[in-house]
Amino acid sequence: MNDWHPTTVAAVVPAAEDLIELVLEIDGTPLVGQHRTPGQYVRLSLPELGEGIFAIASAPEPFGHRWEFLLKGGSPLVNQLMKLTPGEQVRSTRPEGRGFPLARARGHGVLLFATGSGISPIRSVIESIRQERGAYGPVTLYFGARTPRAFAYESELRHWEEAGIRVVRTVSQPGASGWQGLTGYVQAHLGEEPVEGRVAFICGQSRMVQGVMDALQARGLPREAIHLNY
Repeated sequence: MNDWHPTTVAAVVPAAEDLIELVLEIDGTPLVGQHRTPGQYVRLSLPELGEGIFAIASAPEPFGHRWEFLLKGGSPLVNQLMKLTPGEQVRSTRPEGRGFPLARARGHGVLLFATGSGISPIRSVIESIRQERGAYGPVTLYFGARTPRAFAYESELRHWEEAGIRVVRTVSQPGASGWQGLTGYVQAHLGEEPVEGRVAFICGQSRMVQGVMDALQARGLPREAIHLNY
């Protein structure tokens, strides 16, 4: 049986096309300090609408008082979460899941892969790496979205690059957007990226995850160096 705790909505803001950022205030609850590993998730619940699983997009902080989430509509619960206003209540469990074993990447280069809302737990990894950038080798993020307007955290990409994180973006359905960048699947753009000695973290739809894993293993990266957050 889940142990539920009340949290308070601090902000609900547009994050990208069809995506909303939800920020929950956890100060004064037993949830403070419970998020320990990037890639972990919690269960959120609203009365009459049941519960859902949501990855924490912010970095683990021992004394952090806010959790950030990236929401994509589709279910009654998520649709209602996207309509909340500051001060309203949301019930949450403690973080669950093994998350990404970031400690294994210390001293190594890191390859990150995310598509759509799958950037949420990968952002938690990125923010954790930024806090100790010198502890890791080269870091590259391969980030895919359906359209050019569907990239979440657009305003943060420059900060990531300034921290020495190479960002490779690709769009699967550019249409008539005028997009001049890369198109197609993220794994198609590995190019000459070195994989020897690297550690990879992946989040996205199952077909994308498998495609990236196949591409990395074909290049010689062992399966034990490739990690999912579940």
